[in-house]
Amino acid sequence: MKVSIRKDGSALSHALDNWHAVDWQRVERNVRGMQIRIAKASQEGKWRRVKALQRMLTRTLSAKLWAVRRVTQNQGKRTAGVDRELWDTPESRWLAVGRLKRRGYRPLPLRRVFIPKANGKMRPLGIPTMLDRAMQALYLLALEPVAETTSDPNSYGFRKNRSTADAMAQIFLSTSKKVSAAWILEADIKGCFDHINHGWLESHVLMDKAILRKWLNAGLIYKGQLQATEAGTPQGGIISPTLANVTLNGLERELAEHLGAKFGLAKAKKLKVNVVRYADDFVITGTSQEVLETEVRPWIEAFLAVRGLQLSEEKTRIVHIDHGFDFLGWHFRKYQGTLLIKPGKKNAQAFYRKVVEVISGNKTVKQEELIRLLNPMLRGWAQYHRPVVAKATYSRMEYLIFQRLWRWSKRRHPQKNRDWIRKKYFHSVGARNWVFAAPVVKDDGSKGLLELYQITGTPIQRHKKVKGAYNPFDPQWEQYGEQLRQARLEQSMSYRREWVTLYMSQGGLCALCGTELTEETGWHDHHLEYRMHGGSDALSNRVLLHPHCHQQVHNLNVVVTKPVLQ
Repeated sequence: MKVSIRKDGSALSHALDNWHAVDWQRVERNVRGMQIRIAKASQEGKWRRVKALQRMLTRTLSAKLWAVRRVTQNQGKRTAGVDRELWDTPESRWLAVGRLKRRGYRPLPLRRVFIPKANGKMRPLGIPTMLDRAMQALYLLALEPVAETTSDPNSYGFRKNRSTADAMAQIFLSTSKKVSAAWILEADIKGCFDHINHGWLESHVLMDKAILRKWLNAGLIYKGQLQATEAGTPQGGIISPTLANVTLNGLERELAEHLGAKFGLAKAKKLKVNVVRYADDFVITGTSQEVLETEVRPWIEAFLAVRGLQLSEEKTRIVHIDHGFDFLGWHFRKYQGTLLIKPGKKNAQAFYRKVVEVISGNKTVKQEELIRLLNPMLRGWAQYHRPVVAKATYSRMEYLIFQRLWRWSKRRHPQKNRDWIRKKYFHSVGARNWVFAAPVVKDDGSKGLLELYQITGTPIQRHKKVKGAYNPFDPQWEQYGEQLRQARLEQSMSYRREWVTLYMSQGGLCALCGTELTEETGWHDHHLEYRMHGGSDALSNRVLLHPHCHQQVHNLNVVVTKPVLQ
């Protein structure tokens, strides 16, 4: 992998050719094959073999290529670490592959930044360098199969094909019936990522201990000062969510074993203690307040204490289902015995504040630009709440946003009357009046309207929960995982039916490299015959590509053909 750079630049040209010549389908197949072997060894409890396979995987060229590709095509690719280095060219990416070596590796300190939380507080993030991110992605390839195999069945955060909607659906299953548990322990771990005990991680995380120790002790730089990291795994690192999950794995299984050993399996089952966890937030059901207070909570506190963690006193409480509780932006409550899940008031208020900030901060932009800023926000929020009872909240939110947009419109033309402003900024579309829309010229040259996304037009769809035993690295679950992944991505693209058609026609794979199109990788709509050359917008002239592959097509004039499913 060592590339010498000659004065005539031929080595860089060679690097460019090499990066674009990578057979990504083969790379993915090689990596996945090794991960399946690691998962199988984990299931069989052959931990020495697991370590040997992990070591083998992290030394392969395929894994290094995949790691570099991941960190250069995700959302953080434009955010540099303390060295201010970005791998934004094919040459730099290819050369980076050769730098992913265990021997002599020494991570740089993290760059500390703060981002606002929904409650107004600031969340600390640690930004690693590109090299450290790629090394974390490389070792994560080897750790993930172990973490998935040993995870609790009802843990849903930061795991493949699992989401907040799955956690919501599991709570519904645990609380919706008349005979379901009526008491809820709503728990939150105080500063989970910042307080995990380093000694516990080094003893229990099945990965290269030396590399893990270097990451944990790398320190961070804030306002020019180097600070030691004596505990925790910083939010911002690619591997951090998986390390947090490994830390909390066993919460569900070991609690069930503890209750079974103390009360017997039959009585323990009657207590109806069910754990549903998403990252460091979790809820536990029980038949009575006493069970949760005297049996469950003390055990949870002891379980966390070993790992250097503790429950947040201000956010942890025990409530009756008839009084309701909030979890992951939803409000769960029974009304006369019927469980209804609605968007939480705090979640709706926080979203509305964000919308107001965008409208207030863009008082002078064109209407078209404001709509393009708002549409992704409105669509994302509405689709998040699509699986729950959200119609009333949708209507209220749409009315509030309309009021803000009306004020935005009037402010721009203080001398004009109401009717003039309405005709300029609001239109009738079908049976709908007062639609905030801007006249635009379409790609084919015709005139049309760019409409503000209609929140109330989002259909309510019941979410189909992932099976608790699903393991993405077990070949037995291969077909189920493929169907689940396609169904989830279809839903995320449902507002663009044409994209769904393209996605299905390609079998969910990129038309160039042949690897999976996921929400993490993203996708671009590519015209086989460019529109400037007379190509049409017909589906027969379009394919979906990864953003990275799309860039490759245009930079190197690569010819893409319409894929044919076998």
